Amino acid sequence: MPFFAPIVRELENGGHDLFVTTRDCFQVRELAELHQLQHRCVGTHYGANKALKVLGTLWRALQLAPLIARERPDISLSHGSRPLVLLSALLRIPTVYMFDYEFARSLPLVKPTLGIAPDVISDRGLASQFRRGLCGYSGLKEDVYAGSFHPDPSLLDELQLSSSDIIATIRPPAVEAHYHNPESEALFTEVIEFLGRTPGVRMVIVPRNEKREKDAFRRQWPQWCSERRIIIPDRVVGGLNLIWHSDLVVSGGGTMNREAAALRVPVYSIFRGRIGAVDAYLANQGRLTLISRVEEISTTIRPIKRDKSRSVPQENRPLTQIMAGIESVLSAPCSSQS
Repeated sequence: MPFFAPIVRELENGGHDLFVTTRDCFQVRELAELHQLQHRCVGTHYGANKALKVLGTLWRALQLAPLIARERPDISLSHGSRPLVLLSALLRIPTVYMFDYEFARSLPLVKPTLGIAPDVISDRGLASQFRRGLCGYSGLKEDVYAGSFHPDPSLLDELQLSSSDIIATIRPPAVEAHYHNPESEALFTEVIEFLGRTPGVRMVIVPRNEKREKDAFRRQWPQWCSERRIIIPDRVVGGLNLIWHSDLVVSGGGTMNREAAALRVPVYSIFRGRIGAVDAYLANQGRLTLISRVEEISTTIRPIKRDKSRSVPQENRPLTQIMAGIESVLSAPCSSQS
């Protein structure tokens, strides 16, 4: 959602009419509302089972069909939405498919019009998966919105955190993703145990499945929850703001890791699927630390205060390059599906 907010603004400023759809899963709907995006919520997530994922993709495409058939957009635009790609192909609507993990499974026999991905992916021979090839952009997708971020210190009061606390923001592994590896769950548990034993640390856990994971964490670590060594926010909070006020971040997924890397906050990945080009690039730059074994946690993670007086990094932002790719399809929508 934070990624799409500036893209929506750019399209609206360019005189385009558009509509946004969301799914009721992983706090997507709440994040859309947090970013004040007008949206229509269609469908949910269908779990980790592969057969259910396939059926869920088909079912959400059917759910979207009446809305999209009625609106008849000139193009569709998504970051990794397989139902939208499928439906766009059936309705012959040119589609721009953005992604930043090259090992995510694509739909067989369906080619989006244009792919847009970070430069570190775009040179990996993936252009043939798209009718008009693959357009690259510099940096990370998180750079699109990180450069306009302004910290809001009121979050610390809301979460009852003090400036003396060592704040660790933690995101659990995506257990329902098709690329999930159970090793990530063992790493996640050990991270909590290690940081929970470390004096002065308060962990802010940002759940993926709010109800199920909240209850599970409170059952597994009841004392630390009651002592507020583990804090689970009562509402959706801005991810960048939480990361900026943290001293370190540990995540089992991609976006929060890369948001931390974009803000130059120390970040540790416990993701145990295939390491994509973006994470490898960040690890080689020293902006992301990959953890693969439980034994590495206590020797690698450094729960110490960081200097938060520095300004938010203002580097080259890829929004202009992404918009150029979108506009190239908008300017010739009929020919793009030929």
